[in-house]
Amino acid sequence: MTRASWEQYFMNIAKEVATRSTCDRKHVGAVIARDKTILSTGYNGSIRGMPHCDEVGHLMENGHCVATIHAEANAVLQAAKNGVRIEGGEVYITASPCWSCFKMLANTGIKKIYYGEFYRDERIFDVAKRLGIELMHIPVKQEEL
Repeated sequence: MTRASWEQYFMNIAKEVATRSTCDRKHVGAVIARDKTILSTGYNGSIRGMPHCDEVGHLMENGHCVATIHAEANAVLQAAKNGVRIEGGEVYITASPCWSCFKMLANTGIKKIYYGEFYRDERIFDVAKRLGIELMHIPVKQEEL
């Protein structure tokens, strides 16, 4: 068996984190790491204490479910809740961040974003380049999510 690279290792963990997702429209997982150490994880799901999409259905606006908090946002929130500094870290997400989540990640000081599949917003590529944030694609097989 070939030993996984660090990038593949963390992306594999992000795929596992995605299995906790409670929105059946898309299961997404995120892992924030720095210096080969996991700092935080998150998956897309409802506001804490609210019913989940897979229990009560979706709150749809413009073709998107807005009941959930995205995986990368939940990972940032978990780090903040626990007093974990993520500046200078990297994030592994099973899907590329939407525009709002990209802006949030950029402002946290994340320096590298690894994503499994492209998810809808091309703006992230130009802005990441301008800010010096590395965006790297690591393919994720859909049947594994």
